[in-house]
Amino acid sequence: MNIFALSSGKGPSGIAIVRISGPQTLAICKSLTNEKNIKSNEINLCKFVDPKNKKIIDPEALLLWFPKPHSFTGDDLAELHIHGSNAVISCLLKVLSDQKNCRLAEPGEFTKIAFQNNKIDLIKAESIGDLIHAETELQREQAVNLVQGYASKYYENLRSKLVKSLSYIEAKIDFAEDDLPESVLKEVKKSIKQVYIDIKRILEDHKVGEKIRDGFRISIIGDVNVGKSSLLNLLAKRDAAIVSEEEGTTRDVVETYLNIDGYPVILADTAGIRKAKNKVEKEGIKRAITRAKEADLTLVMMDASKKIINNDVKKLINKDCILVFNKSDLSKKTPKNEFKKNDQILISVLKNKNIDKLIKTIKEKLSKKFMQTSNILITRERHRVKLNAALKEIENFLEKDQSKEIETAAEDLRLATRHLGSIVGKVDVEEILGAIFQDFCIGK
Repeated sequence: MNIFALSSGKGPSGIAIVRISGPQTLAICKSLTNEKNIKSNEINLCKFVDPKNKKIIDPEALLLWFPKPHSFTGDDLAELHIHGSNAVISCLLKVLSDQKNCRLAEPGEFTKIAFQNNKIDLIKAESIGDLIHAETELQREQAVNLVQGYASKYYENLRSKLVKSLSYIEAKIDFAEDDLPESVLKEVKKSIKQVYIDIKRILEDHKVGEKIRDGFRISIIGDVNVGKSSLLNLLAKRDAAIVSEEEGTTRDVVETYLNIDGYPVILADTAGIRKAKNKVEKEGIKRAITRAKEADLTLVMMDASKKIINNDVKKLINKDCILVFNKSDLSKKTPKNEFKKNDQILISVLKNKNIDKLIKTIKEKLSKKFMQTSNILITRERHRVKLNAALKEIENFLEKDQSKEIETAAEDLRLATRHLGSIVGKVDVEEILGAIFQDFCIGK
């Protein structure tokens, strides 16, 4: 079966790219162009026509032909560069769908085939998807690093160490009469302990990779009517939250996705903290407090014109909070308070004053808290689950007396090796393929 898809964005555009991959790719291209000699890995200037009625689809187009295995998918693959009007795109896709054994590709199918043909591993496949969906500079940089194979090489190195150690253990089992030197077994245990330490270190990453991929969670909390919703709308550059002079307008958590100077952020507006009598408002305040505790960073917002800070708000201030005093158009000074170690910024949402300073401080706080390491390896919960499973099996191995429980100890290592291998797709991957590729765009 051959597959095809529009790989560029929806028209109209100057150029659109349609991909075809499969065993009959070259034959299909010849029927579309009436060209007998299509050169590989070169730009072929062609005229695309409908083989059925000889009507011209595009009089001036380009064809790139990549024979297997030297293609992205590992199968025969062609790229058709056509004029990007919706009419031309639709016509070409219709003609391709009429070809024998040729169908529209499923989301991520080109990349899935590349994985199945051992052109890429699972981490690279996932990172290609991340690169496609990257909306901030930080997300782009992370995806680029993973596409280049740093994480894959690291995991494969750990796995190779376990495989080597396992080979010695199995040799001990198979050739019990020929004792392995004690020094060899000591080196095995030393190597496995080092793998354990390395995995432990990877897992102590504060989930930075996942936060970059999904967004850092920032909550705006504070007293009623201090401008929390107005600040969210200003940063979002749209009316994401309802703004009213009536106290208690915000009763649930309102979230919006933002790009804060290259950092992906999920910003949450929350209910004002006060003694509420209404059940609905009480629930909103409860959710606000919960969200503040779960946030990666909290903006505690207060009225600069008021001298006293709400005691309930005070309880939510910690060392990582940024104190944001709004309404600086009414008061030119930050009110005196006991939170000297916290960043304190005087702003005016109404006058758009010091908002740039606030954005800069948010970026600095996130960077200081989370971006101390450049070797980010875990970007998905799938990786974390497998690493924890591998760690548990290694723990089981180290707790055993290998001289008396060598068979079960070997099984522990086999399982640990399998868990590490499944991260990059060495073993047991069928059940996770669908989940990985379903979020891809059609032409990838």
